[in-house]
This record gives sequence, C-alpha cells and structure tokens, in this order.
Amino acid sequence: MTGADPFPTLRAKLRSKRTESFGADPAGARMERIRRSPNFVDGAFQNPLGARTRPSGSSLEFAKTYFQKEQRARRAPTGTVPVHATTLADLAAPPTTGLRLTWMGHSSVLAEIDGRRVLFDPVWGERCSPFPFAGPKRLHPVPLPLAALGPVDVVVISHDHYDHLDMPTIRALAGTDTVFAVPLGVGAHLERWGVPADRLRELDWNETATVAGISLTATPARHFCGRGLRNQQHTLWASWAVAGPEHRVYHSGDTGYFPGFRDIGAEHGPFDATMIQIGAYSEYWPDIHMTPAEGMRAHLDLQGGHPHGVMLPIHWGTFNLAPHAWSEPGEWSKDAGEEADQPVAFPRPGEPFEPAGILPVAPWWRAISAPLPARHWQTATPAAASGGAPVVARDLDVATDR
Repeated sequence: MTGADPFPTLRAKLRSKRTESFGADPAGARMERIRRSPNFVDGAFQNPLGARTRPSGSSLEFAKTYFQKEQRARRAPTGTVPVHATTLADLAAPPTTGLRLTWMGHSSVLAEIDGRRVLFDPVWGERCSPFPFAGPKRLHPVPLPLAALGPVDVVVISHDHYDHLDMPTIRALAGTDTVFAVPLGVGAHLERWGVPADRLRELDWNETATVAGISLTATPARHFCGRGLRNQQHTLWASWAVAGPEHRVYHSGDTGYFPGFRDIGAEHGPFDATMIQIGAYSEYWPDIHMTPAEGMRAHLDLQGGHPHGVMLPIHWGTFNLAPHAWSEPGEWSKDAGEEADQPVAFPRPGEPFEPAGILPVAPWWRAISAPLPARHWQTATPAAASGGAPVVARDLDVATDR
C-alpha cells in the first residue's frame, strides 16, 4: 500500500481535465501565505465592504433583457470602431511631459511614467474566455501587435477574470524580461503559463513592490475572482496605485463603489491620472461593477473630493459583457465629467495622450452607435446621493466570470 487514495475525488478528476487556460490553484507555500492574509477569512478572500458576487433578480427577466433582439443590437457598434492608425509611430517618441497613457481597449492600458513602461491588464486575445471558439469576442482589433509594443518594465494584473488575465498574452510576455505584479494567489496561474517565480511580485492589499524605480501598491477593490464555475475565492483582486519619481497613476481594475477610495487617495494620491472602470455595470450586479456616475465619484474620492488630474474611462467598448447599450458608458461618463467639472479623456483605442497635454475629448463612438433611449441617468437618483446603484433583492444564479 502506498497510502494514495485509490478513489480520487470528483473535484480532483475535474481539475485534471481542465485545460491550461483555466490556470492553476494556489498550493503549498503560496496557499500558506494566503491563509495568513488578514483579508482571507473563513476560507476565502473577503471584500472591504459586503458584496453580492452573483447576479440578483429573476433569471427569466435577465434572459429577456439580455437576449431580446433589439437590445442585443444596441450592445454592439453599428460600424467599424475607429482604432487609432499610428499607435506604433506615436509611441516611438518619449512623452514630453513624462506621463503618457495609451488605452488599448477594455482595461488594457500602457502607462509611460517617468521613463518606465507599465502595462495594465493586457488582453490581446480574440475572446475573453477559456475556449477559443466561444465567449465574448472582441468588437475591435488590438491597435498594434503585442510584439510591436516594445520592452515593458512591469505588467500589472488586477485579477484573474478572463477579460483581465489572458493566457495567450501572458505566455507571449513570459518570453520577455518583464516583471509581473499581481494580487496574492494569481501567481499560480502565471507560473503554470511559463512565468518564472523570480519575475513575480505577488502582493496582498497595501503591500508595495518597487520595479525599475517605480512603486506599485496593490490597493483594495470590491469584486471577486475565479476562472471556473466553482469559485473558491483563493485568488485576490486589487486596484493599483503606481508612483514614479514625478507622477502618480491609479488603475481601478474591476470594482464596485465603496468608501475605501477616499483612504486610497489619502494614502497614495492625488493622482495625475486615474483609469476607472465604468462599463459592464447592471442593476443585476450593483456591488461589483461601477456605473459611470459611481466611477466619477470614485475618481473624485481618490483626488481628495475635488476635481483633479484626468480620468480615463476603461472596461468598455471592446467586449459585450452587460445589458447596457454599447455607447452608454461613454455618453454617461461624458455627462458625469461635465457635471463635476472634471477633465475626462476619451481616446480611440490605441490613441496615446498625455494627461498634462491636449486631451482627446471628441465622442468618437457616436458615429457608430445605435440611438440611445432616454438618458436615464439624467433623471435617476444620483449614485452619490443614493449610496450606489439600486439593489434588486431577488436571487439569480447565473455562473459568470465578468
């Protein structure tokens, strides 16, 4: 007898069948470190403020909304998204002010900060899915090939959902010299995909790593994790505060609104620019994604309660992940910025800009979007007054990793 279990559990059998794109579960010393985390309680990572991570409401009502023909048509552009044509040439010259951002689509942003290059949530894959033949497909091509991007000092990952952590992209970057800064537990996925352990900086909330003179701090967020139907909450999610010698930026990752933005701003801000999630929101999951109004409120909280710096809306325009109209996040963010007197940048995918320079502000999406219904956010109770989007109390059990 070897002592081995002759009857492996069903869980172990299923795990052995998973393709590599599902990643790997934390184990060994990594799992021991997770268990010691103050944010890991009762066998799972916890949010800084209670949050429902499964959709609320009637499943039938949701299906009617999501799959109704007219609604589906509104969730995609009516024409070709105008991807910036000269991204590669524009990036060849260094930023004149020391800080330049290039939105590559969804939450992928290249930040050139004080002579260093930081790449947030790079997703160059065609689908955000574990399968190449199914799942949300890109609504526009990437602005330039990943190989043409050039050297990157550090890749920052906010969490392990497929629209933020893309296996083909990570594998390509694993063949470079870049360092990867990731939330606690996420390193297990990257190691399975070929990233050496010595190039990982795996952080709990409020821990900091320094790479090439740039300070990277994992800060709290209100979301969840997981790459399979059974989510054990064993990998952390995070927002990120990044500081160079002269400039500071913030990337929200995915998050619901919570008062902790004020604490993050007080500790690490104010920021020259913030990259804030404003898309894929819904009344069915109000705790884990922000509306554009909540995103603006988060930006102002991060800046000490008043307009400062530049807000770059992210997590919209590239994948169809929610019932709202494709162009609604852009329109709502534009209105929210004007109401708050806060500068908001609206670059086309691949269009570099410097927050201290001339901002791209033209609503480029209007030429290729179906007409929006009434601008409901102009008559709804503002998130700042109501404490967030309304919560639908009924239960809906839909397996999803947004």
